[in-house]
Amino acid sequence: MSRFQVRKVAVLGAGVMGAQIAAHLVNVKVPVVLFDLPAKEGPKNGIVTKAVEGLKKLKPAPLGVAENAALIQQANYEEHLELLKDCDLIIEAIAERMDWKLDLYTKIAPFIAPHAIVASNTSGLSITKLSEVLPESIKPRFCGIHFFNPPRYMYLVELINTPTTNPEVIDQLESFVTSAVGKGVVRANDTPNFVANRVGIAGMMATMIEAEKFGLSVDVVDDLTGKKLGRASSGTFRTADVVGLDTMAHVVKTMQDNLKDDPFYSTYATPKVLAGLIEKGALGQKAGAGFYKKVGKDIQRLDFATGEYVTGGGKAEEIVARMLKKPAADRIKLLRESTNPQAQFLWSILRDSFQYVAVHLDTVADTAREIDFAMRWGFGSQQGPFELWQAAGWKQVAEWVKADIDAGKTLSSAPLPAWVFEGPVADNGGVHSKDGSWSAAEGKFKPRAKLPVYERQAFPEALVGEGAVEPLKAGTEEFKNEEVRVWSLDGEVLIASINAKLHLISPTVTEGLLKAVEIAEAKYKGLVIWSPDDVFSAGANLEALMPVFMTKGAKGIAPEEKKLQDMMLRVRYASVPVIAAMRGLALGGGCELAVHCARRVAHMESYVGLVEVGVGLIPGGGGLTYIARRAAEMASAGNANADIFAFLKDGFTNAAMAKVATSALEAQKLGYLLDSDIIVPNKDELLYVATAQAKAMVDSGYRAPLKAKFPVAGRSGIATVKAQLANMRDGGFISAHDFHLASLIADVVCGGEVEAGSLVTEEYLMSLERKHFCSLLEHPKTQERIMGMLQTGKPVRN
Repeated sequence: MSRFQVRKVAVLGAGVMGAQIAAHLVNVKVPVVLFDLPAKEGPKNGIVTKAVEGLKKLKPAPLGVAENAALIQQANYEEHLELLKDCDLIIEAIAERMDWKLDLYTKIAPFIAPHAIVASNTSGLSITKLSEVLPESIKPRFCGIHFFNPPRYMYLVELINTPTTNPEVIDQLESFVTSAVGKGVVRANDTPNFVANRVGIAGMMATMIEAEKFGLSVDVVDDLTGKKLGRASSGTFRTADVVGLDTMAHVVKTMQDNLKDDPFYSTYATPKVLAGLIEKGALGQKAGAGFYKKVGKDIQRLDFATGEYVTGGGKAEEIVARMLKKPAADRIKLLRESTNPQAQFLWSILRDSFQYVAVHLDTVADTAREIDFAMRWGFGSQQGPFELWQAAGWKQVAEWVKADIDAGKTLSSAPLPAWVFEGPVADNGGVHSKDGSWSAAEGKFKPRAKLPVYERQAFPEALVGEGAVEPLKAGTEEFKNEEVRVWSLDGEVLIASINAKLHLISPTVTEGLLKAVEIAEAKYKGLVIWSPDDVFSAGANLEALMPVFMTKGAKGIAPEEKKLQDMMLRVRYASVPVIAAMRGLALGGGCELAVHCARRVAHMESYVGLVEVGVGLIPGGGGLTYIARRAAEMASAGNANADIFAFLKDGFTNAAMAKVATSALEAQKLGYLLDSDIIVPNKDELLYVATAQAKAMVDSGYRAPLKAKFPVAGRSGIATVKAQLANMRDGGFISAHDFHLASLIADVVCGGEVEAGSLVTEEYLMSLERKHFCSLLEHPKTQERIMGMLQTGKPVRN
């Protein structure tokens, strides 16, 4: 793969977006310098310094670990423009003012390196117009790069070329943004608001118009247009509040100013209610009030009729909620035929979106693929509008939309294009096919981009109609039970995929993983534990052990617990490397499985921790044994023979407080990932990198670690911990049961009642884990916590 080397990036503008883009570049280990205007008072870098400090407090956290804010180099336009000469990519992210941007480009042009790419993070201004002030030598290296807010978490990045952009430059940038930054790239045409905001905001405007028409309140609309409809849980009005009503109005104004010939132009008028809120300064979440207002612990909603805030909480009617659970074809038919106002409203907004994307496909995007991915990745929809239409029955839905247009029920009288009804799309039953997605501008199906970077994605996200093979049906299957599939994609590395709910580790999963190790040792180079969704494993399956507990009590659980621990050791000492390919939740038993692997390859968004105390238990699958072993290894590193207890404190605290790392970077800090483990920015490259690691380890002569005894902190360590815990209990910071749990954790990680420095085995520590785990199952306070979690999904504090 030819790589565009990005040694350093400059981000111009330390506002909300600029600072967060810089933060995410640091997350993925790309050196970055953040610029802004010189401060009028105090140090010249004052504006940037304030922005960088603000990153530490922002929620959701833009940084993987807050202290990495220090890695952002700070600069201002007056003193530091020379720094631009060392940058391979310059991202401009200042305010959405054409005149300010053009002025800045003129100022920086002499300092841009001859090979550097320059890109604007504008959310809708014309990239071609912006390029006009640049010298001829820079124009081929200029384009648009539109991140979505918040940039760490939103997968979408739109890239927009101008007529003078060198195609190779866009290819290089797409490769960098995909692999190094970890994003999903959509190529957009240089039309107002590009793809996602054009379609998404037009959809929100249409929703507001239809909501008023059907007399629905904001909370009911949000319940109808959120998860129940397969969209982001924030629905419509709550999304507007989160985005900021002024930001939304700005995007709408771009449409008003530049789309006067659009057949949907009348729908871009700023709704009176939106204008009124902005006038009052009620700009949404950041101002404390918008369509919603937080009053104490209550969330109130705006009443359109009075302009006052009233009690919220309105929901979709049960009959409509039931319709939304049906398959696409039945769902849309039921909504269209129902007389219920809520159902009629939903049919109307879906019909409006189908009409809008069909009418505009030839101008806003190269193919229907871009629109569907933009709505998935930028607006949180499970399916894009074209996908839903295709899944619901292309021709039938098209006839229904046409009937409503003819009857004057739609927001625009624009007819559906001819390609909807006749030709390749109609014959295929939709815009996505195994040959590619429909390009209305070129009148043909176009395949996906063939950039080398996409060879790193074995299973990229697929669209309805593409006929892509599902990961759990791909490759050569070696073994399968109800909860684990063991298979190979390349005949060299074996893959074990847990497919139980939340990938909880039950006796069936334990059996499957043991079988996978056995097969891998017999005929493969290595084993990768990977699943195609965003959970590695949320822990042990307590419910699966309930029947055993009910008949035999804690005594019946001990052998099952030992089987789990033995499986962890089997993974650790396998003769081939076992790699944990982690993404999303790796909690409790999931965390324990990961730490026993030879290596971990983790997606940036991995949430890792030992959380058992939340259900009144202690880690019982080798997690505490791992903490004790790692403390001993760190204490003896470099022949330091340091005090083990100093290295044990953090591990103990993490388990006793059920600390969960909120990023792979934080998991390294907590000790659940090692510095030698790999963090992967793009979720779709996880399997590729994990497989490559397994092969590399074998090719480098991998041998499993030798079983060895190691020293523990002993009874003196336990006494030290217990003294601190007693103070916390007596001060009312922890409950008596928390004290009991933490004391048992201390007993295991310090090695029980032995002298400090005594040498122990992993099996010995696991027997302590097992003893305490089983004793807790009989404890009434633990039983309260387990029942509370099973019934409500929330931890009980007792």
